[in-house]
Amino acid sequence: MASIAQEESRSISQNVTWGKRVSFQAGKVSFAYKSFLGYKKEGDKIVIDEEQAVIVRLIYRMFLVEGKTCSGIANHLKSQQIETPSGMSTNWSKNTVNSILTNEKYKGDALLQKTFTDNYLEHSSIKNTGQVPQYYVENNHPAIIEREMWEQVQIELARRDQMGAQYSSTDIFASKLICEDCGGFYGKKKWHSNSKYSRFIHQCNRKFHKDKGKCLTPNLTEEDIKLKFINAYNVSMKDRNRVMQDTAEIIDLLSDTTQLEQDIEHLNDDLIVVAELVNRLIKENSKTNTSLDDYNKRYEELRNRYDKTKKKQEDLIMARNEKRAQALNMKTFLSNLRNIDDKLSDWNEHVWMLMVESAVVHRDTSITFMFQNGIESTI
Repeated sequence: MASIAQEESRSISQNVTWGKRVSFQAGKVSFAYKSFLGYKKEGDKIVIDEEQAVIVRLIYRMFLVEGKTCSGIANHLKSQQIETPSGMSTNWSKNTVNSILTNEKYKGDALLQKTFTDNYLEHSSIKNTGQVPQYYVENNHPAIIEREMWEQVQIELARRDQMGAQYSSTDIFASKLICEDCGGFYGKKKWHSNSKYSRFIHQCNRKFHKDKGKCLTPNLTEEDIKLKFINAYNVSMKDRNRVMQDTAEIIDLLSDTTQLEQDIEHLNDDLIVVAELVNRLIKENSKTNTSLDDYNKRYEELRNRYDKTKKKQEDLIMARNEKRAQALNMKTFLSNLRNIDDKLSDWNEHVWMLMVESAVVHRDTSITFMFQNGIESTI
């Protein structure tokens, strides 16, 4: 009886799995509406829940425009008593915020079969990292977040992950203002905190670091940085139309990855050939009396050939991804530029956060601002 029950369970599991994969192949998307923030179902349609969508847009804006960390955003939502996606509590975590920032459904797409059931008896679900096919559906439903903004968030997530502990969200200049002497970031410091002369200044975080020596770059006030940025922006964007045209041309160049794609595909073909040669070598070795030394020598040659080819392919994939990321930065820059006045008369935090890649502070108090489209301006 136990064997019959087990076989029936296996059969049911296979049928359910087959049914789900047929649905995936057809592009049918299912939503866990009760625990998915921002969407609801009306009839057979997926529609935006505007009350919840406000929270999603807030999370993306706080991360990208205000520079907040996932933990900082979670703490803010918790302090505002905003319910989590499950609706069961207001106890937000950084992982919950991160999952919202990385979920492609918020740009209107859907990646199907992110997980799969590994054991039909235990019904355990594990992350799909290539064990079974995945399906990607574009423009499946209304987007809460614009596609460009969503992609920009992914780039920013990768940038912060690469920076690790160096990233700081303590103020709008953190992790963008760089010391010319040591390459370290500037940070906000309070002087004379216990007196009437107390004030905040921005200073290289490694200024008095024992291993780095003493940096000779100056301390800056917030007003210094803001005024220099306004001047740098106005100088750089003086011929707005030319800047926009040049940026559009660069986007076209960066977007053309045809040759890279062809080279990646050719190397993939080479990898398949080498893998087949290895399989043949193993089979021949099992059927013949080839010496172990000859077998090991040939196997090592094929393995080295495979590793070198794989490395070339990975380098090309990285180059392609970098071009795509640069093109996306340019597109975002161009999109933002279209929505900004020709000239800045006052400080604009939105422009600073979205259009400036970094700013290097020099010993003579000047700052070189590097914009997302590659333009540099020293003031």
